[in-house]
Amino acid sequence: MKRTVLVFLIICSILVDALIGIAEAATGNKDNSGWVSPENHAATFCRTKADNRLRFAVHVTGMGKMDPHFAAGSQDRTVADMVFNGLLRYVPGNAPAIEPDLATTMPELSTRDEKQVWTVTLRRGVMFHPSPHLPSYELTAEDVVFSFSKAVNRSHSAYAGDYDGMTIRKTGQYTVEFILDRPISSILFFPKITNYNGGFIVSKKAIEKVGYQAFLKHPVGTGPFLFKSHTPGVSLSLDAHETYFRGKPALNEVDLYFVPDTKKRKAGLLSGQYDVIVGSGQKGFADDLLQNPGIEINPHGPGEVTTIYLNMGIPPFDDIRVRKAVAHAIDRREFLKVYDTSSSGPVFSPVPANFLPGGLTYKEVQDYGVTYEYNPDKARTLLAAAGYPDGFKLELVGSEKRIYRNYYRILKQQLAKVGIDCTVDILTHSDMHKTIRKNPRSIVIYTAWRPNADVFLTRFFHSDAILVTGVKPDTNFSNYTSIDSLISSAQVELKPEKQISLWQHAQIKILHDAAAYPVMYATMNTPRKSCVDYGHTLKNSMALYPQFTEKTNFLHK
Repeated sequence: MKRTVLVFLIICSILVDALIGIAEAATGNKDNSGWVSPENHAATFCRTKADNRLRFAVHVTGMGKMDPHFAAGSQDRTVADMVFNGLLRYVPGNAPAIEPDLATTMPELSTRDEKQVWTVTLRRGVMFHPSPHLPSYELTAEDVVFSFSKAVNRSHSAYAGDYDGMTIRKTGQYTVEFILDRPISSILFFPKITNYNGGFIVSKKAIEKVGYQAFLKHPVGTGPFLFKSHTPGVSLSLDAHETYFRGKPALNEVDLYFVPDTKKRKAGLLSGQYDVIVGSGQKGFADDLLQNPGIEINPHGPGEVTTIYLNMGIPPFDDIRVRKAVAHAIDRREFLKVYDTSSSGPVFSPVPANFLPGGLTYKEVQDYGVTYEYNPDKARTLLAAAGYPDGFKLELVGSEKRIYRNYYRILKQQLAKVGIDCTVDILTHSDMHKTIRKNPRSIVIYTAWRPNADVFLTRFFHSDAILVTGVKPDTNFSNYTSIDSLISSAQVELKPEKQISLWQHAQIKILHDAAAYPVMYATMNTPRKSCVDYGHTLKNSMALYPQFTEKTNFLHK
């Protein structure tokens, strides 16, 4: 056990050092909502103690599902992070380091009947939020077993595939066991029970009392903030959880505002309407904001990775010549122009080599001959050889988000040069997520971060995760089936160096088959008033926002 934890901590250290650090600049501003001007020499103060409500403007038109086991968009992950906990948690602002959360200590490993058994002991006195139909009550093992039983159910979780071959059972009021059919390293097990994806713990009594649909409108967790109200398309409000087990939050309330227009978010920050906003990687955005006093920007990881997935199950993409033609028609450099160079860079494998063990560098993919350099002439030749000298038409689905709109615009322009005519239907971000899962498309552009190489490969390339028809449908947009054995071998490999080698071989196979074209990574920037104190150093956040915890506060006079 000590060895596996040590290896895990070493890997975490490597990852943290590899991810993007902090870049800050500070000043102050003034408006009619309580901001104090620099002339008063109080640029770092911007709230009175009576006004302790943080206003956060996000970049989409509304929430998706408020079930944390379906959290996919950054707005969903933001709310899940504040309302719910996991047995373990990524250290706020310092992912991928992991520490106990609802658990008292890190899980204990043993073997029974030749199976791994991880035992988790729960904190006592952790209280669920009160809700209109149910008073606050103490979390027990029953809630944990219920939550993971829900997480493995494809009808009630988008992450069911992460828990294949795992049995969860209650062994006492405050203890549970996770029994694994196949042994895995702690590097792979711990993320499954953190505050991420299917690892969130929900209230068993709340769901049973009011029903699942009602729970979606009023989620109940144990986190530092509890659900208050939701005006679809406008805002969502959370109140402080006064009996939070880590202490009453310093903030009285957190309000999310849905503001997809970048200019409106920026203007709102400068006027004092918002305290923190989701920023933009658009060139000049950060530099322009930092010209104003009282504004700080913290670029932070993790680096979300954008990949173009080619669906091998839909003609003509069942022909490798067509897939390779598309790959040669894509110019990665044009996609990189969407972002400021300070917050983006190229990736050459589905797992980003500069962020996670198991990825491939440009030199490595070049050595294996799978770089697919931009070459429209070669693309046209391949299409002609496949029987499409005049190209063909595609109907694709994109998102309202500026980044997705730009990605699909660039893709459309580049494919048009080789005769492929794309029509792109732009949907709300949540509708895009639903549509590309229920109605598979020939090409999907998808931006995501996953905690390790296994999750990237399992969720995007294992046959079980194939859309609609997979054993546990997830995000295998490529309809890919050729690396199941490599993924399985890596999962049971306890030596990190061999595990990494297996992950790399799996990606060489993916690239050789032209099942996907990795494009780029982008780190996040979240402009804020300099008086906002997150309560932690911000390096990397798995929650895809800076994280507002019980320690987040304003610097008061």
